[in-house]
Amino acid sequence: MKIVVAHNRYREAQPSGENTMVDSEIAQLTAAGVEVLPFIRSSDEIPSMSRAAKALLPISPIWAPRAQDDLSRLLREHRPDVLHLHNPYPLLSPWVVRTAHRHGVPVVQTVHNYRQVCSSGIYFRDGMICQDCKGRALGVPAIVHKCYRGSTAQSALMATTLAVHRGTWRSVDRFIALTSAIADHLRDYGVPADRIVVKPNSVPDPGAPALLGDGFLYMARLTPEKGLDLLLEAWRRHPVGALGTLRVAGDGELRPLVEAAAAERPDVVYLGQLDRAGVRAAVEASAVVIAASMWHDVLPTVIIEALASGRPVLGTALGGIPYLVGADAPHEPAGTGPATVASAVAGQLPPPAGPSGVPAGLVTGEAGWVVPPDPVAMAAALPVARAGAPALAAAARARYERTFHPDVVIKRHLDIYAALAAPTRP
Repeated sequence: MKIVVAHNRYREAQPSGENTMVDSEIAQLTAAGVEVLPFIRSSDEIPSMSRAAKALLPISPIWAPRAQDDLSRLLREHRPDVLHLHNPYPLLSPWVVRTAHRHGVPVVQTVHNYRQVCSSGIYFRDGMICQDCKGRALGVPAIVHKCYRGSTAQSALMATTLAVHRGTWRSVDRFIALTSAIADHLRDYGVPADRIVVKPNSVPDPGAPALLGDGFLYMARLTPEKGLDLLLEAWRRHPVGALGTLRVAGDGELRPLVEAAAAERPDVVYLGQLDRAGVRAAVEASAVVIAASMWHDVLPTVIIEALASGRPVLGTALGGIPYLVGADAPHEPAGTGPATVASAVAGQLPPPAGPSGVPAGLVTGEAGWVVPPDPVAMAAALPVARAGAPALAAAARARYERTFHPDVVIKRHLDIYAALAAPTRP
């Protein structure tokens, strides 16, 4: 089987879980005997482009003529079975879907964000969840609020791109939704359910879990939507040392917040940006991993890393986080279930009063806990998670083995390709 993997890499200066997942996926497919034909561009190429190429950049998200020519040559020469698209912006353009179809090649796309609708891709603006462009023919609010790279002109271009390519996206032969929440997003966008497959990413198996460490690990881009400030506010509600150590890994614009917290409290340690060995060491040193996202985070890779190492997860009840920890369909006492938590998140009612000893709004899943994205709720959940980690450690590893292990995921991946690969080509 021949598969073209098409992806516009994000800048290497901005760590990208999507880049990492694409690289890992290519390696897994190759190991499974698939002939992978990478069709890769990188945003790091832009500064070194010729003046003529840079002149075409404004239209690249819509069309990208050079990429279409290069892709056509690749398709004619190799006659692949499927084109698998990840991120098309800005140098590939969704037009690659049309180019592939013109050559009789079916298209699979893995949906990593909400950019069918949202110009920034994350449904988050000015410190809160925003879906103002949802249901609009043209995302005028994105232009008004400069949602794409803080620029009115670039936001107008991206909003126009999304409007132009609405039909393009709906022509994709199969969408891979990384979680059930993304599947819901695609159905709401108008994609038929029979063209959506829920298949998460995976991470390599680190082997038998080490004994639980102590304390917590937060590992993410240090940006507002990832909830660092929420977590630090929750942490400060406890006496120094009461919860063990809070380890923070990553880099970004909010780095001064964690540096100040580490200078203020000895139970906060800033680890900086970690390599693979550093990630594993930080996970093993901890008992619980935290995903404090303030947006509908699609599939935080750190959660799968945690489960693989037998570490339960405390997360916010947004996006794919409940799915990852097995809390999207829990059996909880009345007043603490997902619908009630979702209402509290939306601000429709205060966090519900849970049963005796259970923090308000806390939902326990197979491999962790979720709470509303609120510092009070997070503060109440922290000691519960620390105390409950030993009981959920084995379940966390079992969930990884059953749902997120590479052997499981790659089989589902190949089944998706096989269902689309045509026996003949025009």
